[in-house]
Amino acid sequence: MAMVGCNNVRASNIRITAPSNSPNTDGIHIDSSSGVTIYSSTIGTGDDCISIGQGNSQVLISGIKCGPGHGISVGSLGRYPGEGDVRGLVVRNCILSGTTNGLRIKTWQNSPARSAARNMSFANIIMKSVANPIIIDQMYCPYISCSSKVPSRVMISDIFFRNIRGTSTTPVAVILRCSRGMPCQNVNLHDVRLRHIGHQPATAFCSNVNARYSGMQIPPPCK
Repeated sequence: MAMVGCNNVRASNIRITAPSNSPNTDGIHIDSSSGVTIYSSTIGTGDDCISIGQGNSQVLISGIKCGPGHGISVGSLGRYPGEGDVRGLVVRNCILSGTTNGLRIKTWQNSPARSAARNMSFANIIMKSVANPIIIDQMYCPYISCSSKVPSRVMISDIFFRNIRGTSTTPVAVILRCSRGMPCQNVNLHDVRLRHIGHQPATAFCSNVNARYSGMQIPPPCK
């Protein structure tokens, strides 16, 4: 399902199903839109349950059951010239089960122009056996290898993760891998409780970001 160039859309009680091994089967993709609300829906695919592309503003995602799939993603951003900013996203009260990612922001390296992803809130999210529950990846490359080493030119700022809890299938439950050319600004984590389902304690990885922490923090904050 694609929402492109849409304004003031409300969608609910949607059910989307695709096999977990079906490539490039985003459940709902939103692009160049404003005032979009998607709530009370169940999505299981072989790619992102919901992907928020470039040029979006004031998008609300609420009450989504996601899985299988790649989670709820912002991006990928910064691949093409003339991309619009993404701002005013709220994702809340969702359950992600057995996905390869949970809440993800992804941008390409070597962006042809500057753009921004800002003012985003992710709150009250339950993770059930998710591989990468919280991930910002500004070195996104879906191929075996990418030749570019130029840092992403997408500025990520004013990001809030609140009350994110559940289990991770990998030891590194929080990844904040930001651009060395445009480090992430004002990334906030409050009451994060993500435990590794194995015997290892959950950990966090951070680069090119000065994150702020409050409340419970499992895994412990990056040093």
